[in-house]
Amino acid sequence: METPADGRPARGTPTPVGMSLSALIGPIWAPGLHLMSFNIRRRGGLLGSRRLDRWTDRRWLVRELLRAEQPTVLGVQEALPDQAAWVLDSLGPDYRSVGRGRNADGSDEGIPILYDSRRLELLEWDQLALSDTPRQPGSRSWGNIIPRAVVTAEFSDQRTGARFTAINTHLDHLSPRSRLRSARMLGALAAARPGPVVLTADANCRAGSPPYGVLTRLGGLRDSWTRAEHRLTEEWATYSGYRPPRTSGRRIDWILVSADITVHAAGINAARSGGRAASDHEPVHAALTIEQ
Repeated sequence: METPADGRPARGTPTPVGMSLSALIGPIWAPGLHLMSFNIRRRGGLLGSRRLDRWTDRRWLVRELLRAEQPTVLGVQEALPDQAAWVLDSLGPDYRSVGRGRNADGSDEGIPILYDSRRLELLEWDQLALSDTPRQPGSRSWGNIIPRAVVTAEFSDQRTGARFTAINTHLDHLSPRSRLRSARMLGALAAARPGPVVLTADANCRAGSPPYGVLTRLGGLRDSWTRAEHRLTEEWATYSGYRPPRTSGRRIDWILVSADITVHAAGINAARSGGRAASDHEPVHAALTIEQ
C-alpha cells in the first residue's frame, strides 16, 4: 500500500521501533516524494570484527529495509562499490544510480544518489571534491585526511513536471574546519541552483552546529525535521553504533530542503530486526511535495 501524498503512514503501518525492519513511510503517491538518507556503514574498518558490524550479515537487513521503504530519492553514504551495487539491486530494476568513489580514480567508498526511474527523469549529474580544487577528483584542502565529495543530480518529476536538484554528501568525521568549509561550498552550490533543492547528508555534527548554520543561512535550506507538519518518530540519535535507539544523542544525519518545498512528514527509522540494526546509523526520511 502506498503512503498518501501528505506523508502520513497508511493505516496499520507498524511503529518504527519493533522486531522487523518495516517501512516508516514506504512508497508514496504523486505529487509526494519520499526522500531518504542512509549511511550504510562501509564494509570492514575498525569495527569490522564485531559481529553486529559484519556486512555479510547486515546486508540482508539493509535489503529488507530498502525494499520496504522504496524511496523516490535515496542519498547513501559510505558505500563501497559492491555495497552500492547491493543497494541498487535491493531497490529493484526500476532504480538507477549516479556517483563514483571518492578517490582520484573513482575507487573507494562513494556517496551515490539512487532514484526511482518510473517517477523521475535524470537531467544531469555531477560529482565534485569538497576542496579548493573541486574539479580535481580525490583532492583535499581543509584538514581532512581522506577525500570528501558531493554528488548533485537534477531531476524532472515525470508525474508533475516539477524540477529539483538533489545533493548528497558525507562531511569529515575528524576536522571541524573541513566540515565548516565543506558546508560553505555546499551552501553556495545549493544557492546557485535555479529551482528547489534537497540535501541529504551524514554531516558528522549536530543540528545547530556551525556547518548547520551555514547551510541554513548561505544555502537558504531548512531542516526537514523542524519543518515537518508531522513527526513520525522520536528524535532518535542518528548514530547508534548498533546500540538500542536513544534520544539522548545527536542528530547528525540530515535532510535539508529549500524554502519552496513543503515537508509533510519526517522521521528517523530506528527499527531493529531481532534486536539487530542494518547499520551503525539510523536512516532518516522525509515526505514532501515540490510545486511545479
